[in-house]
Amino acid sequence: MLTYPVHMRIGDVQVVSHTADQVLSHVVRRLEVPHPAPLAVGSVNLDHLHHFRPGRARIGSQPDWLWLADGAPVAFRGTRLVGRPWPRVTGADLLEPILDLAAARDARVGFFGGVPEMHTRLSRVLKMRHPQAPPARFWSPTREEVECAHSSAALADQIRAAGVQILVVGLGKPRQELWIQRHAAETGAAVLLAFGAAADFLAGVVERAPLFYQRHGLEWLYRLRKEPRRLVRRYLVQGPPALFRLRHATIEATVKSTSPVRPGQQP
Repeated sequence: MLTYPVHMRIGDVQVVSHTADQVLSHVVRRLEVPHPAPLAVGSVNLDHLHHFRPGRARIGSQPDWLWLADGAPVAFRGTRLVGRPWPRVTGADLLEPILDLAAARDARVGFFGGVPEMHTRLSRVLKMRHPQAPPARFWSPTREEVECAHSSAALADQIRAAGVQILVVGLGKPRQELWIQRHAAETGAAVLLAFGAAADFLAGVVERAPLFYQRHGLEWLYRLRKEPRRLVRRYLVQGPPALFRLRHATIEATVKSTSPVRPGQQP
């Protein structure tokens, strides 16, 4: 019988079987105890497996990546491999409790990515939710700025100067993960969250799928119905090959500690 947490290797990615509470414990420790490398939390779904398949984009050993099963097919594959439920933990589910614990510890939060209109609405939501918390900071970089090393370094310096401790990066895959990979240390943040559209959901500018779709692993279908022109390629063209690659996922080892394991590092 395998003991939680365990890691499932899918190509170059190691997905950990953490629950949401275990992830929150990681975040709290990084806020309270200085660490030489920041913690980066990423979501693994079929879109991730498409962009980070062998021969394409790669993630290195820094910062300390914690990869979670965001997609229902990923969690289902983990369940089949270990013979017990594999937790499905999404960025959208984690964002609000992380913001709550940040407010409780007076930790400043920053949002990197998204349009100014969304940031305005999100700022109102955050002030209503935590009126005494340090005001969040927002950055809306252009695609050119994100892809320019000089501009990105300057933005990372701004984030450091603002004293951001938790940075939510919503640039879409694979840009958000690659930006974190290159600039996490420069930002000075203790925790970086590659959470895609989670901030859009919280701000109310994008509607998340109802609970029925979430519980049955059908959020992709709901989003496809809402935005068919934008998402048809992701779900119907890129998705099936990524789903096929899931068949080669393996369980590497049982991990006794709850420390994140860096990609490529043996537990």
